[in-house]
Amino acid sequence: MTGPRSHLRWLAPLALSAALFALPAAALDRLDFQVATTDKDLSKAVRSASLLLSQQAQGQTNPQDLFAAARDDYGRILNALYAKGHYSAVITIRIDGREAADIPSLEAPTSISQIAVSVDPGPLFRFSQTSIAPVSSETTVSPAFQKGQPAESGVIADAVSTSLLAWRNAGFAKAAVASEDIVADHANATLAATLRLNLGPRLRFGPLAVEGEARMRERRIRKIAGLPEGEVFSQQALDRAATRLRRTGIFSSVTLTEDDQITAPDLLGITANVVEHKPRRYSLGAEIASLDGLALSGYWLHRNLMGGGERLKIEGEITNIGASTNGVDYSLGITLDRPATLSPDTTAGLTLDLSHLDEVDYFADTVEFGLAFTHYFSETLTAHAGLTYKYQRGEDPGGSFEYRNLSLPIGATWDRRDVPANTSRGFYLDAEVKPFLGFGTTDSGGRFTFDGRAYRSIGAPGRLVLAARLQMGAILGADILDTPRDELFFSGGGGTVRGQPYRSLGVPITKAFGPEFLIGGAHFLGASFEVRAKVTDRIGVVGFFDAGSVGADGFFSDFGGWHSGAGLGLRYDTGFGPIRLDIAAPVGGDTGDGVQIYVGLGQSF
Repeated sequence: MTGPRSHLRWLAPLALSAALFALPAAALDRLDFQVATTDKDLSKAVRSASLLLSQQAQGQTNPQDLFAAARDDYGRILNALYAKGHYSAVITIRIDGREAADIPSLEAPTSISQIAVSVDPGPLFRFSQTSIAPVSSETTVSPAFQKGQPAESGVIADAVSTSLLAWRNAGFAKAAVASEDIVADHANATLAATLRLNLGPRLRFGPLAVEGEARMRERRIRKIAGLPEGEVFSQQALDRAATRLRRTGIFSSVTLTEDDQITAPDLLGITANVVEHKPRRYSLGAEIASLDGLALSGYWLHRNLMGGGERLKIEGEITNIGASTNGVDYSLGITLDRPATLSPDTTAGLTLDLSHLDEVDYFADTVEFGLAFTHYFSETLTAHAGLTYKYQRGEDPGGSFEYRNLSLPIGATWDRRDVPANTSRGFYLDAEVKPFLGFGTTDSGGRFTFDGRAYRSIGAPGRLVLAARLQMGAILGADILDTPRDELFFSGGGGTVRGQPYRSLGVPITKAFGPEFLIGGAHFLGASFEVRAKVTDRIGVVGFFDAGSVGADGFFSDFGGWHSGAGLGLRYDTGFGPIRLDIAAPVGGDTGDGVQIYVGLGQSF
C-alpha cells in the first residue's frame, strides 16, 4: 500500500535531479585569440571570420554553442586566409587544453573555462601561372589574375564569374566550369591556377511561363517583363526583365529560372515565379519647424487597380499649420500610372493636382491636369516628358490675377546615390526644361530647373560624410507678373536656406497705388554644404551652411537679393531613414532673425 508520503519520496530525488540539470553552465573565463602577423588587414579579416569572437561579443557562454563555434572556426578562418592568399596556415583551437578538432562530437564538454586560438597565416602566396579558357572577346581579365600577383581565392572566383558572365551575355546560357587545376607550391609559396570552361550551344530565349500570379494578368506580366522571345539569350536581358517586374511594386518576390532542358533546336524557356504584395498601402508623414509650422502628408496607394499593373495613388499635404507669417497651404494629387506602355521600359501616367496657397503676399487656387511618360534607361537614369494644362487664379496686393497655360515638361534624372534616404557616397542630378504657351493675360516662355547633389565619405564608409547641393532655376521669355505665382522662385526655409523664414526672399513689387509686396523671382540660385559625422552607429551630428539668391532679371540681379543661414543638427538612424533635428540662424541678408528649428524624417538632401 502506498500513500502520499511514498509519492513524495520518489519526487524528491527527481526534483533534485531537475534542479541540477537546470543549473547554469559555467561561464567562459577567458578567450585568447592570437594572429601571428603584423598585417592589420589580415588580422582583421581573420578575427571577423571567427564565430567564437562573435559569440563572445554577444555574451554567449553556453558550452555546446562554444564547442560548435570552435569546430566551425577552423573552416571559417581557413577560408578568410585563402581569401587573402595564405595557403599554408597553422590553426590551433584549444578548449581547456584539448584541441577542439580532436574532441568527439558525442563527448562535447559540459563546461568550458578557457579557449585559446592561435593562427599562424604562413607566407603570402603569389600566382606562378594563371590560365582560363576559352575567353570571350568581351572579357577583360582582371590585372589581379596575373602571374606575380597575390593569389587570393576571391581573385580566382572573380575571374571565373567574369568569364562565365561574358559568355552568357553572348548567348551561351549553359556555360560552366569544366575543370579546375589549382596547385599550391608550399616550398616556393606560389599557386598555379588553370581553369577550363565548357560553353555548350548558343541559345535563344524561349517562351516565358508564369507561376504564382494572383490578381495580375499573365499577359501583362509578359508585357512588363519584355523578355525578347526568339532573340539570342543574354544575362543582361534576363536581369532587366526581372528588374522591370520588381519596379512595378506589385510583387514582393520575383525569380526568373532557366529551364534545365533545351527546346529544339536552340530555345531556352524561362519561368517567372512571382509573389504578389497586398494590393493596398498607405503612408503618413510629418515635419515641423519653428516659424514654418507643422506639415502633414500622406498617401493611399493601390498597386494593381485593374489587374494589369495600373497604380493608383491619392496623396495629400497640409503645410504651414501654425506658421507665424502665412496661412495654411493644402494640396491633393491623384495619379494613375501604367507600366509597359509604348515599351517595356516606359510608364504612362495621368495626373490631376488641386492646390491652395496662402502665402505672405498672395493666395492662389490651382488646378493642373496632365499626361506624362517616364522612360527607364537603367535603374539610375530616367527621363520624362509630358503635356500639362494649368489654371490658376488668386489675389495679391496688386489685385486679382488669372493664369492659363499649356506646358511640355521634359527632364532627366541621374541618381547614383548608395542609399537615397541617408546617402554617404554618390551623386544625384535632376534637370527639367518646361516650355509653356500662355492664354489670355498669361505670358509664354520657358522654365528651367536644376538640382545637383554630391556626397563623399572620408575614412570608414558613412563615418564622416561631406555633402554639397546646388539648385538653379530660371524663367525665360515671360514677365514675372504674367507668370503663374507658383512657377516663380522664392528662397528661405527647410528646402532652401535653413535659418531664414519660409519663402522670405523674393522680388519686391511697387505699384503706383498700393503697398509694396513680395512675389517670386525669375532666377534662383541656392547652395548648401553639410558635414555629417557619426558619433555611434545610430546617432550622428551635422554642421551646415545654406545660401540662396533670387533675382528679377538675372541670377545676380539688382532687383532681388541674397541671404544665408548656418547651424547644427542631430540625426538618429531608425533603420529606414534618420530622424532629423536642425537648429539654424541667419548668417547673411536681412530677411530674418532669431533661431529656427526643423524636425523631419530623412536627411535634408
